[in-house]
Amino acid sequence: MFEEYTYLDNASITRLDERVFEEMKPYFFDIYAIPTSESGYSMGIEAREVLEKSRELITQELKASPSELIFTSGYTESSNIALKGVGLALEEKKGNHIIVSKIEDFSVLNTAKALEKQGFRVTYLDVDQNGLVDPALLADSITPETILVSIQHANQEIGTVQDIASIGKVCQDEGVLFHTDATHTFTKIPLDVEKIPVDLISISANTIHGPSGIGGLYIKKGTPIRKWMDGGFHESNRRAGVENIPGAVGFAKAVELVTTKENQELEKMRDHLIERILSEIPKTILNGHRSKRTPQNVNVTFEFVEGESITLHLDMRGFAVSTGSACFSRSLDPSHVILGIGGNPERAHGSVRFTLGRFNTMHEVDAAVDAVALVVEKLRKISPLK
Repeated sequence: MFEEYTYLDNASITRLDERVFEEMKPYFFDIYAIPTSESGYSMGIEAREVLEKSRELITQELKASPSELIFTSGYTESSNIALKGVGLALEEKKGNHIIVSKIEDFSVLNTAKALEKQGFRVTYLDVDQNGLVDPALLADSITPETILVSIQHANQEIGTVQDIASIGKVCQDEGVLFHTDATHTFTKIPLDVEKIPVDLISISANTIHGPSGIGGLYIKKGTPIRKWMDGGFHESNRRAGVENIPGAVGFAKAVELVTTKENQELEKMRDHLIERILSEIPKTILNGHRSKRTPQNVNVTFEFVEGESITLHLDMRGFAVSTGSACFSRSLDPSHVILGIGGNPERAHGSVRFTLGRFNTMHEVDAAVDAVALVVEKLRKISPLK
């Protein structure tokens, strides 16, 4: 590993903040019991108390009640519980039609496809060239059998932020449940459940410098949802499996550490990165909405160059970024997000995502642009795609 290595893939996972780790340590070694009721032993009672305190701290960010949050293993499980749980609860009572956007993360997209194989009907909603869902198109897609709409708060690849207030209003007016995956916006963009009509929200700790293996699902009081995973009676009998106490404590601390100033700094670095890349590297396309964008995301396509080649060359120079190139993907398919916003496979192959985090600096951003400019110039000289 390089002496100086710049990590710019914070949308995938973030480095754990040391302060989070310090907060978690006692619950690995000192208070490690399974949470118990008030009639249990003292260590179990203390574990229960810290679990509920963590739940309360996290739900304050959503303006929700602590009883409306269940802890999960991460956003993938949260979205599975949301879609499958609502499906199981309403399939026989109302219908089996679900609507998702074409550019959802795989936690939603592949869950919808799994339900489709079980007989559910799924509408995959188109988005515009910036990745935005048209609320009018959504309204036209809702039928009397529609039970759930799942539209992400912001996209994992291109960073486009949806108008979920308008989307939620459509769902509310039509009497349809609304789920949003807020993995990439939680603590970065305000999400107030007292103001926005939303029934289910998936969140995760590993994108806000918290621990991996812990997430949450907000379930609005009264939302019909059936327990999806069989087992014990944990999380008020809404999710089976022993609670991850260190993870919950770390999640809460990670939420507590995020500040408005930090998010403003991310925006400054994001805008500087976009401005320099677009002005200094010709034949470059910004993917996603220019202003309706998460503070940490920059996704660009460099024409005539493979994103995989850029990624590997940058890695050799000490920079970690990701790409929508099929060669770099485990599925071997080009980015469904770039294709979903009207891009062709070549645009997907040439896309590179830079995502910023707490430990990045403006100096690193400038160094990354300098490096990518050299790499793109070098690769274009030998590119057969021109």
